[in-house]
Amino acid sequence: MEPVNVAVIYYSATGTVHTLARAVAEGAEKAGATVRLRKVRELAPETAIAGNPDWEQHLRDTADVPEATLDDLAWADAVLFGTPTRFGTPAGQLKSFIDSTGPLWQQGRLVDKVYSAFTASGTAHGGQESTILALSNVFYHWGGIIVPPGYADPIQYQSGNPYGTSHVSGQGAPGDVALESARFQGRRVVDAAQAIKRGRAA
Repeated sequence: MEPVNVAVIYYSATGTVHTLARAVAEGAEKAGATVRLRKVRELAPETAIAGNPDWEQHLRDTADVPEATLDDLAWADAVLFGTPTRFGTPAGQLKSFIDSTGPLWQQGRLVDKVYSAFTASGTAHGGQESTILALSNVFYHWGGIIVPPGYADPIQYQSGNPYGTSHVSGQGAPGDVALESARFQGRRVVDAAQAIKRGRAA
């Protein structure tokens, strides 16, 4: 088995995407990867956060999660990005981190890594697929290898999203189906990254 480094980089305001990110990381670890779970920097003003007790609580609960840096991207063989939808696009906090990657991109250090994405929205048709597709636009520019979960596992026929794990946060916390879908996505990304490394070494 080829050793693989995986970075799971996410933004979560009230915890839904954080829960999915932990499941993705768990799946990747069980597939044999070394995993870094990283949140991106919170950019919202304190007044906005203070107006939502769940947001405040989540910040306290995840104070020990390291913030993502460019080193995490450079280190990784595969990267999974998680974000809530914001009008059908990634959250500004994650986009701000992505916008800081220019130096790595210019050096060609983001090329040929495996990339995948997952998301959550408040409603069933709240922009989940368009958010993941928007992140795919970034991966194209980076020269990445996009690995979606597809319908490559029976759990995907229950979760219903071949683009990437997704959850409707308005229906409560992620349940067993969403979490198992997230674990599968983590495993699938590791399997692909391992195969690529084996192929290059042959």
